[in-house]
Amino acid sequence: MISLKINKALCGAKGEMNLEVDLKIKQGEFLAISGESGAGKSTLLRILAGLEEANGEIVVNGQNWHNFPIQKRQIGFVFQDFGLFENMSVEQNLLFVSNDKELADELLSITQLSELKRRKPNTLSGGQKQRVALARAFMSRPNILLLDEPLSALNHDMRLKLQKDILKLHQRFSCTTLMVSHDASDIYRMASRVIVMELGKIVKDGTAKEVFSTNTSHLKGEVLEIKKDKIVVLVGQQLIELEVSKDKKINVGDYVNVEAYF
Repeated sequence: MISLKINKALCGAKGEMNLEVDLKIKQGEFLAISGESGAGKSTLLRILAGLEEANGEIVVNGQNWHNFPIQKRQIGFVFQDFGLFENMSVEQNLLFVSNDKELADELLSITQLSELKRRKPNTLSGGQKQRVALARAFMSRPNILLLDEPLSALNHDMRLKLQKDILKLHQRFSCTTLMVSHDASDIYRMASRVIVMELGKIVKDGTAKEVFSTNTSHLKGEVLEIKKDKIVVLVGQQLIELEVSKDKKINVGDYVNVEAYF
């Protein structure tokens, strides 16, 4: 169990504001954090990781984390910019965290990077780099995984693969995961719970369907493609793939309410 009761003065997208969060997260939960840029989402992750200070308290499994050393928090953090060591191979990036060759081999296998383990990051694609960053985050066998928009720079097909990889690792290590994301597709497929933040405060909390179905205009999208029992829908600038029954009459160009399919 993670219990956060924190506050911190911030300068957000609309000027000065206070980050005020009172939040409890169950062990093993996959929590998505959504909201506009500058709402305090990434700051919340950094405070939990010990990279920023805040007033209040953080209690994890009954342990008070006030002034608790970063290296003892057993947290894996995947940044949007990867943060890989360019002078090291893929395998060396993992072994730098922990010299556990067996674990490194398992993670490289799960993320399908085994054949690339001798390569340097500058020879990899964006999706491959993100998989290295994800595998490296698990080398410390984290109790808590923090993901800051981990899929935002990837194409649609790579996003789908990384979604599966993240879920597989989340379940394999039974960790508690917090993910900042603006993408409804990521949230629907991965999160068991969603909170929405506005100006430093939590304004919605529930499942993806509960949180987003209250705003049908936000989840109304154009059908771009139909393939067998699935449709691809554009919601804003986001692509969402949905399963539909064969007897449901839908044409390319139709507008559908996405929440009706969840």
